[in-house]
Amino acid sequence: MEYKNKHVLAPMVRVGTLPFRLLAAQYGADITYGEEIIDHKMIKCDRHINEYLGTTDFVERGTQNVVFRTCPEERNRVVFQMGTSNAVRALTAAQLVSKDVAAIDINMGCPKSFSISGGMGAALLSKPELIHDIITTLKRNLDNTITCKIRLLKSSEVTVELARRIEKAGVSALAVHGRRVPDRPRDPAKWDEIADVVAALSIPVIANGDVFEYEDFERIKGATCVMVARGALWNASIFSPSKSSWEDVKREYVRQCILWDNDVKSTKHTLKEMIAHYSSLELPEGKAVIKSANTENVALDESDQQLRIHSPPLYMAQILLYHSSICIIFSTEQINVPLRCSIFDCRARSFNGMFLTTQLGIIMRDEVISMGFLFQALDGFLVF
Repeated sequence: MEYKNKHVLAPMVRVGTLPFRLLAAQYGADITYGEEIIDHKMIKCDRHINEYLGTTDFVERGTQNVVFRTCPEERNRVVFQMGTSNAVRALTAAQLVSKDVAAIDINMGCPKSFSISGGMGAALLSKPELIHDIITTLKRNLDNTITCKIRLLKSSEVTVELARRIEKAGVSALAVHGRRVPDRPRDPAKWDEIADVVAALSIPVIANGDVFEYEDFERIKGATCVMVARGALWNASIFSPSKSSWEDVKREYVRQCILWDNDVKSTKHTLKEMIAHYSSLELPEGKAVIKSANTENVALDESDQQLRIHSPPLYMAQILLYHSSICIIFSTEQINVPLRCSIFDCRARSFNGMFLTTQLGIIMRDEVISMGFLFQALDGFLVF
């Protein structure tokens, strides 16, 4: 993987699933990290080819729980980030996914108690020998690019010393979050200390922290790449010089979630973060997202531009998604008028004997029923 002047989507728990990664790439992200996956969880998974979605799914054995989902479109830019405290277990987990991702990254910066108590994340910062063991084990046995992500230590000198040891172990790049473990998101990122790491290493350094506008990519001097977390979460078009409105980004995100059958908990979490930043979860839009039971319930009402739950629910998009990897968007100006239907992202599959194309078309309600689709309510619709 090439690390030169790249804009990078940071790993974010419950956010960095396939739809959000593709959304970020759509707006210009060059490298996209998935959410951290714990090695214990990953080694309990089996690899499945999902022919309906065109994805590769890693499903927890004995359940239908998709732990990690990817697709060929992102093969050359997606980074699988792993939480681990054991070299052999890390290798076992990485080998499962190695053919489907561009790089493997070890999380060495998460300050959450769950990670630290398990010897993962920021707990590794005080264990350079274990860090070396994990990195060298992965390097010897995988063809993938191997990287890791750290936080600043108690002083710039100590951070640089650890960074040099990590470089010597053989990583291709090092991501540095410009905060220390006790720091909170409200504390400013220390870009000057990241610059000290950049100056000390010969490998690419990815700077992370306080990137909220496209112009911030240029403000962080010296780093080979710049990584964005909250700035992208709130508005993924931060990767584009021409930033889109958060409402437009939100609609596109919901569309992607339906198209790729995203886990509803992930979808709701991400939407709540967007809404809480720009609006309020106490307004109807926020309350509707909180109450929604599945992704198809999160629908945009064309009349007032608010997310709301429709009852009874519309299962159309869900059925098409499962059976043909095609998502159909519906809108109606008022009840009892013909239903306008836009077909997009067709993957040349047939459904109920009909071949669907990427052409836009008009499908009357009776025709929808005759096609065998499950249609439950004229006033239940999705608009993007």
